[in-house]
Amino acid sequence: MSANELYTKGARIWMPDPEQIWRAAELLEDYKGQVKVKIRYEEGEESLLEVKEKKSLPHLRNPDILIGENDLTSLSYLNEPEVLYNLKVRFLDTRTIYTYCGIVLVAINPYEQLEIYGNDIIHAYSGQDMGAMDPHIYAVAEEAFKRMARFEQNQSIIVSGESGAGKTVSAKYAMRFFATVGGSASETQVEKRVLASNPIMEAIGNAKTIRNDNSSRFGKYIELGFNKQNEIIRAHMRTYLLEKSRVVFQASDERNYHIFYQLCASAHLPEFKKFQLGPADSFFYTSQGQNPEIDDVDDAEDLQSTREALLLLGISEKDQMMIFQILSAILHFGNVKPQEKEGETCEIPAKNKSLNNFCTLLGIEESQMRMWLCHRKITTVNEVLTKPLTVIEASFAQDALAKCIYSKMFDWIVTHLNRALSSTGKQHRFIGVLDIYGFETFEVNSFEQFCINYANEKLQQIFNMHVFKLEQEEYVKEEIEWSFIDFYDNQPCIDLIESKLGILDLLDEECKMPKGSDDNWCQKLYDKHFKKGQEHSHFDKPKMSRSAFIVNHFADRVTYQAHGFLEKNRDTVLQEHVDILKASEYELVAELFNDDAEEPPDKRQRSSSRVTPLKKSVPANKQHKKTVGSQFRDSLLMLMETLNATTSHYIRCIKPNDLKEAFTFDPKRVVEQLRACGVLETIRISAAGYPSRWTYLEFFQRYRVLARSKDIDRKDHRKTCNNVLTKLIQDEDKYRFGRTKIFFRAGQVAYLEKLRADKLRACGMMIQKHVRGWLARKRYMKLKKSALLIQAHGRGLLARRYAQFLRRTNAATIIQKMWRGHLTRRYYKNVHKAIVKIQTAIRGFMGRQYFKQKLYEHKTVIIQSAVRGWLAKRHFKKIMYGIIKVQGHFRRRKAKNELKRVKIEAKSVEHIKTVNKGLENKIIELQQKLDEQKKIAREKQDLENYNKQIQEQLVKYRADSEVVEKSSNRIADLEEELRRVRVELENEREEKKDLVSEKELMKKEHQKVVNILSEENNKLKGELDEANKRVQEQEKNLEGYVQRKVEEAKRVLLADFDSERLHHQRLVKEHNRLQQRFENVKGEIQVLTSPDGHKRTPSDISMISVESVTSSVSPDEKKEGEEEEAEKEDQGYGTQRKKKPAPAPPTAAITIEKIPEEPAKQIKGEAVDVGLVLKLQNKIKTLEREREQLRTRLEQMDEEKESKHASSTGGFSDSVFNNLKMQLVNADDVALVIKLQKRVKDLEQAKLRLTNELDEKADEEEENLTMIKEGKAYHSLKMQELQNENDKLKREVTKLMKAISESANFESKGKKTSKASKEFMDQFEAMADELERRREECIQLRSHLAERSISSHAIAKEYYSGSDDRVNEDNELAMAYQTQRDLNRLLENQLQKTEKELKRKEVEYTKELNELKKDNDRHQKIIEKSLNLSPDAKIEATMQHEITRLTSENLDLRETIDKQNEQIRKLKKMLKVYAKRLKEGDAAEIQAELEMEEAKSVENVAQIIHRERNYLGMLEYKKEDEAGLIKNLITDLKPRVATGLLPGLPAYIMFMCVRHTDYINDDEKVRSLLTSSINGIKKVVKKHHDDLDRVTMWLANTCRLLHTLKQYSGEKAFQAENTSRQNEHCLRNFDLSEYRQVFSDLAIWIYQTLIKQMEASIQPTVVPAVLEHEAIAGLSGSKPSGMRGRSGSRQGELDHQEVSLESLMKTLNSYMRVLTQHAVDPELIKQIFRQVYYFLCACALNNLLLRKDMCNWSKGMQIRYNLSHLEQWLRDNKLNESGAQAALEPIIQASQLLQARKTDADVESVCDMCSKLTVAQIVKILNLYTPVDEFEERVPITFIRKIQERLKGRPPSDNTLLMDLKFSYSVTFPFNPSSIAMETIEVPESLHMGFLTRL
Repeated sequence: MSANELYTKGARIWMPDPEQIWRAAELLEDYKGQVKVKIRYEEGEESLLEVKEKKSLPHLRNPDILIGENDLTSLSYLNEPEVLYNLKVRFLDTRTIYTYCGIVLVAINPYEQLEIYGNDIIHAYSGQDMGAMDPHIYAVAEEAFKRMARFEQNQSIIVSGESGAGKTVSAKYAMRFFATVGGSASETQVEKRVLASNPIMEAIGNAKTIRNDNSSRFGKYIELGFNKQNEIIRAHMRTYLLEKSRVVFQASDERNYHIFYQLCASAHLPEFKKFQLGPADSFFYTSQGQNPEIDDVDDAEDLQSTREALLLLGISEKDQMMIFQILSAILHFGNVKPQEKEGETCEIPAKNKSLNNFCTLLGIEESQMRMWLCHRKITTVNEVLTKPLTVIEASFAQDALAKCIYSKMFDWIVTHLNRALSSTGKQHRFIGVLDIYGFETFEVNSFEQFCINYANEKLQQIFNMHVFKLEQEEYVKEEIEWSFIDFYDNQPCIDLIESKLGILDLLDEECKMPKGSDDNWCQKLYDKHFKKGQEHSHFDKPKMSRSAFIVNHFADRVTYQAHGFLEKNRDTVLQEHVDILKASEYELVAELFNDDAEEPPDKRQRSSSRVTPLKKSVPANKQHKKTVGSQFRDSLLMLMETLNATTSHYIRCIKPNDLKEAFTFDPKRVVEQLRACGVLETIRISAAGYPSRWTYLEFFQRYRVLARSKDIDRKDHRKTCNNVLTKLIQDEDKYRFGRTKIFFRAGQVAYLEKLRADKLRACGMMIQKHVRGWLARKRYMKLKKSALLIQAHGRGLLARRYAQFLRRTNAATIIQKMWRGHLTRRYYKNVHKAIVKIQTAIRGFMGRQYFKQKLYEHKTVIIQSAVRGWLAKRHFKKIMYGIIKVQGHFRRRKAKNELKRVKIEAKSVEHIKTVNKGLENKIIELQQKLDEQKKIAREKQDLENYNKQIQEQLVKYRADSEVVEKSSNRIADLEEELRRVRVELENEREEKKDLVSEKELMKKEHQKVVNILSEENNKLKGELDEANKRVQEQEKNLEGYVQRKVEEAKRVLLADFDSERLHHQRLVKEHNRLQQRFENVKGEIQVLTSPDGHKRTPSDISMISVESVTSSVSPDEKKEGEEEEAEKEDQGYGTQRKKKPAPAPPTAAITIEKIPEEPAKQIKGEAVDVGLVLKLQNKIKTLEREREQLRTRLEQMDEEKESKHASSTGGFSDSVFNNLKMQLVNADDVALVIKLQKRVKDLEQAKLRLTNELDEKADEEEENLTMIKEGKAYHSLKMQELQNENDKLKREVTKLMKAISESANFESKGKKTSKASKEFMDQFEAMADELERRREECIQLRSHLAERSISSHAIAKEYYSGSDDRVNEDNELAMAYQTQRDLNRLLENQLQKTEKELKRKEVEYTKELNELKKDNDRHQKIIEKSLNLSPDAKIEATMQHEITRLTSENLDLRETIDKQNEQIRKLKKMLKVYAKRLKEGDAAEIQAELEMEEAKSVENVAQIIHRERNYLGMLEYKKEDEAGLIKNLITDLKPRVATGLLPGLPAYIMFMCVRHTDYINDDEKVRSLLTSSINGIKKVVKKHHDDLDRVTMWLANTCRLLHTLKQYSGEKAFQAENTSRQNEHCLRNFDLSEYRQVFSDLAIWIYQTLIKQMEASIQPTVVPAVLEHEAIAGLSGSKPSGMRGRSGSRQGELDHQEVSLESLMKTLNSYMRVLTQHAVDPELIKQIFRQVYYFLCACALNNLLLRKDMCNWSKGMQIRYNLSHLEQWLRDNKLNESGAQAALEPIIQASQLLQARKTDADVESVCDMCSKLTVAQIVKILNLYTPVDEFEERVPITFIRKIQERLKGRPPSDNTLLMDLKFSYSVTFPFNPSSIAMETIEVPESLHMGFLTRL
């Protein structure tokens, strides 16, 4: 495209500006080649643009939709103003500090703490592709980590920038990311040590500068080593060019290194008192900057962090204090000021406190240091001269020494840190983090700036090559034609510096010259590179200076001042000072200056990068010492080799302003750094090729609006794109078709966007035209319709008004007519009313007169009737009074006679009560009833006589009627009594069932005791067999054991030899140190004894440095130092210090008490005493034989005497072992003796254990015998008591029967025995016989119980001479048991017969009562009929006879029923007594047989009653089958098998087994079963944690078992829904509430495991399904992705979008299917999906908050549509009330926020809508919102500020950015009882558990 096509009216351009660097403007006219073009700036100012030629045309601006992109290479126009503007928009408007620029991550320092570095952010970026998320340092770190893991390539991250740009912080965050994602669970925890090294290096290597409060004054390269599992196992650090000059000098408002100020701030600590420290202002080296404090920094607290980090990294407290002591000495050394003397000499006063402190802290001679601070030695060929120094020279020497000490201390700390960070594990790959200074240029640039810029030249060269290589690789990969891209090559500048006769080479040569100077060196540079190499473009000479030179670097033109180059390059320290420090009494001080010490082999670097530490190979000779420049060049070359062997990733840190203000952007400072750090070079290289890249699908979706329908081929997107581009862009060089992408030249995408915007604008105009026409027509039709409507309403209004007038006229006429009629009627009514009133008054007066007359006559009649009635009543009362008085006298006489008879009878009852005290209450009740019956009989007889006398009176019939009614009421009472009897019979049946269950329990307990005894017997036999085997094996291995011990003794000798050798080496080092001190003292004496002037010194004194290893401190301190040195090998995080004593000298004596505590290698090995060994072996065999004898006696023990005898004769006394110990003390081979001694002790313990077992057995037998005797006596007494009670009851019953026969009238009138009396006597005799038979049976049972009470051991003792085996030799116990069982069965039959007889009689009595009731009803009817007849004598006699008969029969029936009830109560009481006795005699079996016989008699079917046990809901298993039960039911159970079974069957089976243990009351068995079940479930879930089916299965079964334990616990709260049968299955003996809590915790753990598995499987599909899935056609929001969109670590293109949402729905359906198959509780399913939906929401929202490309209107619509599918899924599965939909609210509101209007009027509605989003999330989404089309608008900053202001009322805690992915709702397990009955559950054969028995 030509310039005329691009530079048209309205085109936006960039204009250069001296203040703002670049200003935005717009063309006001088309450019057609004219010289001047009108423009207008954005501020409104108009101007003219002068165009001299087309090349000078200004840069074009990108479309608004490309502004603020994540990757600068995605911009269509790649130029400096666009890069600067894009960074400014992202930094100020969206507060985004990270931006991609191709392979470079640009990081702008915000000077504010941002909440974007937490662990949640790390996890969000972990595993993500680099182009998929917003730019972040974690994205670069993840890319490096992923490349290392996937391609097995070493990686490097290069962090550069000027001071204050944030390099150190960026490197720190990168290492934090690696430590988090590469952390391992091993003991080393290297990642924590790596992070702990940061505060140490910041303390000793960082300082405050003008530009940065925490500036790193050195470069470092940290290698993080990873194993094959990608876990950090080691780390190594290399440092470069420490700024040593800062130790002695700081500019204004700067500080020295932090460690000095930290020490001064902590001077008050007790351990620092000896350092004599004070405030920082009191030391010269820390007060030059005049600003010793930093805002918001606590130096004392930082020192504490530094000390903790040092301790963590293996530097002991003693070494730390020594380090602080050396640093304190440096501070004191700075206060030493030499004073000038005569003759250009100087001196230091004798009482200089600072010098004294310096020497004391370093452990050196003060006199020597005072001497050589003011003098130096000059060595000639034949002599050594001593030369005094001037004050300036002495100060220079002093500063050089201080810098040297600090530098040595720095290197020593780095070396020890590397040792602490090293590991023994094998390193597979590594990732290096390079934190190095950026390009620097100041007003005065010296040697340090030259080295820094030299390093940046080397790094820039690698960077350029890397960028170029990536570009070419992309072109080759896409198979497109390309030409060579020209890029800046800075190799000539590098050659100028490092080549032969280059700047560094000439500098080293000048340093070797005796009289070399900076001016001479500068002149040589001019001669070599300026005069003779005039054409050299990288070197220049200043016009006004002869001591400076200019180098044209890639970033800028820098002028260097030559002054000080030689001195800094030499870095010279006087040898006299070094010699003094070498002779220090402190080992660490001497070690710092030990140049000849060889590094131990185990401390050497083990890095796979083949790079050695800096400054380690320094020759011993001073003349061959490398200069600083040479060392730096060599280390830089090593670094370049490392970087070239790795894949590099670049982070360029930018400093936005020099004032350190938060989010302030200075364009001048930023563009300077962009030019210096290579960002613009990356842009230039990208712009030279094809910077814009689109996939064919993205291009088609974006620009399909520019295509015609005939050009579109949906099956081939490449063909479609080809058809479109050939018509849109005529120049084929502007684009290339790759294999998967289209490549565009710079500006082409902007051109396409312009065409697209024009097309959309034209389409919009067309749509607007039609819409506006439609709206106009619609408005016209609406106006027309409105006019017609108004006319119609107006005309109607007029017509209605006229009609209303007519109606009103007619109404007025009618009103007048009605009013006139009303007046006439009112007048008529008044007249009529007056006439009626007069008539009423006259008629009332006449009526009242007539009424008074009639009233007088009526009252007279009433008085007369009352008087006459009173006279008749008085006569009647007088007659009735006489009659009643006669009746009273007669009845009183009769009552007195009755009273006398009753008193006589009462005396006889009292006698019965004294005799039969046990039945007193019942007899009283019976006597009362008999008295009542007699009284009734007498009354009836009197009533007969009385009736005969007054037969003619009607009163008799009424009395008879009352008698009949009373008889009817009595019959009802009898029926109620029968019902009560039936209820009591039912209770008796329940009691029998309880007896049956108790019998089963007793049987199981008996079997359990037998099993336990047999198991203990087998266990003892097994232990004895194992002990025999161990003894035999030990005898076989004894010979090999002796040989091994001999070899160990040899190794001990070798260890002693090594110890002697180390001791000798220490003595040699001590000798060398003393020799050095002797030479120093000798030289000092010579100087002091010689006169003033130059004196000669002997030339044969050795000047070679000597290593000083040991110190001249006290022996105790030396010993402590050696111990701490030995401890250094085992210091560090996660380990324990194992202190090993130093090797003992050869003459050390070892006692037998110290042998077990000291390692064998400390014992001096000598010749083995074979005789002693053989003797010990014989002793061991003797002890073993004795142990065999003890075992034999244990098996054959009979009684306590024999066991005591065995223990006394089988053992051996302690004197034997004491003698053995005395022999062992004299042994030489102590290691062997220790082993044998342990063996002897083991045998002694075995003997003691066997003896104790014999004693325990004897005690148990004695206790059992005692218990048996006590039980026998108890049962005898109880039997005797029951027999006495039985006899007593028998006598009472006999007396009662006699009393009843005497008092009751059983004879009728004819003196014949009645039927009732006969039946009563027969029953009594039968019960008496039954009672006698039961008594005999009880006697037999008592004898059997007495026989059983004798223990088998007692029988054996009495009859079988103590042999237990002969007690049951012929199975006598089984026969006796069978006999007892037959007897019990006989008793059971008899009880059943008695019960049947009672039931039969009850039926007969019921029938008889019914018949009597019928007769009574019939007679009652006859009586009623007779009452209606005339009073006839015959009828009266008949009725009297019937009444008498009925009364007699009713009385007899009542007496019979009362007797039967009394008899039943007696029988019940007797049955209870016998049941109690039988229960004590093993009555459970008797009751079981009773139940069987009862079932037979009821069902009358040939059926085995034992079948009832199959429905008890219990499963019986043996103890040894528990492992098989756990294996088959838990371990080996597969989900596919479980789905075909009853849901929750494993839980039901487990509970049925628990029920059986509860039934037999075996707490140990139930504890073992439940514990094994819990462990088995945990093991299965842990092993198969990734198997969703299996985890779900055990979650369902665990919950079912938990609910079942609650349901059958017996607690009323869990029994509300139980059936009566289920309540019978409740646990009776055990309270498993604690185990319920354990199972609840287990269920929670399984639930969490299931949730983790679900989250892990669903996480890869969340982002593609929810965010990236585009189901709505025409709403694509794709934009250019830049280079980061084609990251090399990506595994491939994403699948088709429609598959993602479908796969997510399939996954959710599979979850639901699995949960349903295993019958998980519905409430728990709701909780599971609520948690899953929360995780889904959190993943989607977190990804949305970190992806700018997702924050637009189109994506908001797509996301909301995708979420609607998830909501519909919840409704389809009836989970919409589970809370899962509420868990989706944050992401739903985020999508709504993207679609909402964003104007000032919508602030309130937006805040109300986003109730579930935090303030940080709302602001982040608004900042990330980016339009994808020009018709969309960006979110105004004012709108965001108003949102923030409106949301200030929210709680402060509501300010988190990302949702917590690890958050989980609290899970609950609502009680869900089961309706399945336990007795219906059967164990399927597929489970292979035939060892279970149903009960």
